[in-house]
Amino acid sequence: MAKNAMQKQAVQLDAADKKILRVLQKEGRLSNTELAEKVGMSTSPCWRRVRRLEQEGVISDYSARLDRRTLGFGVLVIVTIQIDAHNVEQAVEFEEAVLKLEQVIACYSVGGGVDFVLQVVCEDLDAYAEFSMNTLRRLPGIKAMESNFVLKELKPLTGWPI
Repeated sequence: MAKNAMQKQAVQLDAADKKILRVLQKEGRLSNTELAEKVGMSTSPCWRRVRRLEQEGVISDYSARLDRRTLGFGVLVIVTIQIDAHNVEQAVEFEEAVLKLEQVIACYSVGGGVDFVLQVVCEDLDAYAEFSMNTLRRLPGIKAMESNFVLKELKPLTGWPI
């Protein structure tokens, strides 16, 4: 059975591991030779460390960061949602519905005044209005929903502070 994010134990990282991870977060396409050179190691030990970090789940995937505006997503919205009842069935039903929505690029179950925080992208305000009224508001169990439009991305996620 796979551990969920709350059950995972933090992996102990030494200075060399952290240096490798910092470089890979910024430049994931580097060859092992280029990575080893940037972190000041020879290629074999660098390769072994990267493989170990992958096996331990510290490195979970490799991907490219895409520019949302260039892709035609001019609107980024932070949506907060409260659900009616706080039972497992309703939360699972909501979560399963959200996972199917490609406009929702991130979703977090949170504590506090709201139950879920979503990041949503759309082409423009009209597209968001359509998505909001005809899709989001119709998700199961929604009690309240608030849309917060991102005016400026000051510090988008580019990596973890290691």
